[in-house]
Amino acid sequence: MPTALAAAQPAIRPAAGQHVRYHHSLLAAPEKRLLIRIAGRLPAWLNSDHLTLLGLVSMMGVGLSFWFAGRAPAIGLPLVVVCLALNWFGDSLDGTVARVRDQQRPRYGFYVDHVIDMIGTGFMLGGLAASGFMRPMIALVTLTGWLLVNAESFLATHSRGMFRMSFGWFGPTELRILIAAGALALLRVPTVSIFGQGPFNPFDIAGVAATTGLVISFVSASARNTIVLYREETPQSRG
Repeated sequence: MPTALAAAQPAIRPAAGQHVRYHHSLLAAPEKRLLIRIAGRLPAWLNSDHLTLLGLVSMMGVGLSFWFAGRAPAIGLPLVVVCLALNWFGDSLDGTVARVRDQQRPRYGFYVDHVIDMIGTGFMLGGLAASGFMRPMIALVTLTGWLLVNAESFLATHSRGMFRMSFGWFGPTELRILIAAGALALLRVPTVSIFGQGPFNPFDIAGVAATTGLVISFVSASARNTIVLYREETPQSRG
């Protein structure tokens, strides 16, 4: 009887902290090597929690810097770049330090890291909306698209034990570079025209493009994972 009951139980999926990470962005390989080198040289008193906190505070700084840039672009926009660099340092290194020092806390790290990502992204887009560099409605739609993609990714992590950190050639680091480049470009080109139409705010155009890409990623990933799960769990016909 115990054997029969055990066989009747559904298969246990990997926990969120036991997933396989897929990160194949353009800079993923050299970035990983660089992060391991940096992690090996950090002082012992600096741990993953310190770096995670730095990632949160600096991403909030990105949003506040965008807000301030709406009033003083020459100061606020360079601050955006500085805060993005600090965010890369904290957010990218916290997990690497834990792995290098063999101090992993997979479930805690997964949960806290993504809660912080949601808070930070909300601050950044809120700051853009308040700055005048992006229309509030576009910022809201972009945030909605980002949350959709993240929600699907979390569901895939739970259901299939795989977590995608990048889509195509783009991952968090590539996106930080694009945002930093866009912020610096605003110092010289505050508005642009497209096919003789405009002027438009560059971040409005970037928001529309990003939302389009996010929706495509959401639809394609949802369809792919639905098909895979359907095939894996379709009951076998009995003769």
